[in-house]
Amino acid sequence: MALDPHGTIGPTTAAPAATAAPAAKRKAGWAMVPVLLFLALSGLFLFALFAGDPQKLPSALIGKPVPQTEFAPLEGLVEGGKPVPGFSSADLAKGQLAIVNFWASWCVPCVQEHPLLIDIGKRTGIPVFGVNYKDAPDAARRFIGRYGNPYTAVGVDPQGRGAIEWGVYGMPESFLVDGQGRILYKHVGPFSRESLEKQILPAIERARATGTAAPR
Repeated sequence: MALDPHGTIGPTTAAPAATAAPAAKRKAGWAMVPVLLFLALSGLFLFALFAGDPQKLPSALIGKPVPQTEFAPLEGLVEGGKPVPGFSSADLAKGQLAIVNFWASWCVPCVQEHPLLIDIGKRTGIPVFGVNYKDAPDAARRFIGRYGNPYTAVGVDPQGRGAIEWGVYGMPESFLVDGQGRILYKHVGPFSRESLEKQILPAIERARATGTAAPR
């Protein structure tokens, strides 16, 4: 409001702008609704993945043959003076249990579980096949050189296409495969000492007891 020439109070020209301001705020508020919905849904997914039990994430591959994939060897990786081979799905159907482990040098949880992969191999005698995911070959070789090599074979998945075929959510993930090349068990996230004792080793023993793998 402002004084007119006669000294009385009258309306000012700012009134229309004042009226338009709340409308603009309401419009901006509605525009944020899709963003807030997206953030809420993303938060629920992350909570289920990390705060909940990641083993509850579904896998349509349990009980089915491993996907038809072929992983070329990790360039320059040598063990005992010989190149470490890559592998294909055919190598997982040769009459014995196997573990397929997706990993990467940039994956911090992979460092956590790596000693347990070595322990699994020593305690069970079953081969562990590694899939190096979207990694630089020199970084992958340094990782194995530093932490040890638990793998019978190490293939590479530079574009992540193999991981998509296997239904991998993130690094690391592991699969227990029977002697006929069928997926028996999927483990999302890194192995822990507890999951090793309560989930992985019992799954291996059950597979042996039901005759889905060759004896030791």
